[in-house]
Amino acid sequence: MTEMTNDFADFPYKALSVEQKGPVVRVRLNPSGQDSTLNIAALDDLIALLNSLHERPDVQVLVLSSLGDDFCLGADREEYQAALEGDPTGTATRRIVDKAYRVCDALENTHAVTIARLHGRVVGAGIALASFCDLRAGADTCRFRMPEVGLGIPPAWGGAMGRLVAENGAARIRELMLTCEPFDAATAHRIGLLHKVAPLDELDTVVDAWVKPLLRRSPEALTLTKRMLAGYARADRTADVALLDAHLLAAQLGRPRPQPSAASPSGS
Repeated sequence: MTEMTNDFADFPYKALSVEQKGPVVRVRLNPSGQDSTLNIAALDDLIALLNSLHERPDVQVLVLSSLGDDFCLGADREEYQAALEGDPTGTATRRIVDKAYRVCDALENTHAVTIARLHGRVVGAGIALASFCDLRAGADTCRFRMPEVGLGIPPAWGGAMGRLVAENGAARIRELMLTCEPFDAATAHRIGLLHKVAPLDELDTVVDAWVKPLLRRSPEALTLTKRMLAGYARADRTADVALLDAHLLAAQLGRPRPQPSAASPSGS
């Protein structure tokens, strides 16, 4: 049996649990098991981890999951609010959103094959994070939602709009983003957001069924194939405005919110 190693433990992770077993690294969000959001601590930890992979060509597969009841409930709105209150210019907010972009860009471009293992609720930024993984498996009880428009903000987190449109199609993503309607694992599978759906107690088996053959492949062939696929995807994203996400979100969050009239719905 391969001995468990954890060469990544030198970094003092605050919001991740990281374990390595040979060429496989398993990253779990929310080690405290509480409500899982992509707060600044989680973003900083992910940036540090993904940057460290540049020096670790021996790592072939990265599995991303969560230890909480849900995979991810989205970005930490309280941190955004605090950032705006402390810096009304929006600079602090832009820094947070820039961190999100760096995480997603690193996920997309790392040499390791990335697998998202999803369970519970997957909301907003959680969907964005998963979408940048190469392969995605979800429990059949997963529930998804893109709530940003209902909250009065654009879906500008991590450059995900371009990725989601390229991966899942503009018509499908347009409906889900504009209506903010929740959707289930079957719908996520139908539109390509999930590659595999399984009962929760079988989800690890599904992930392992991907990991085992990946480890038999040539690492160079896997990396080159990832680069080629990313290149073709970007050819369809020549007008990608992801680098503007931080400015768009900071500007919208800093605007006064109109109060709904008595006859109008209050939103999401």
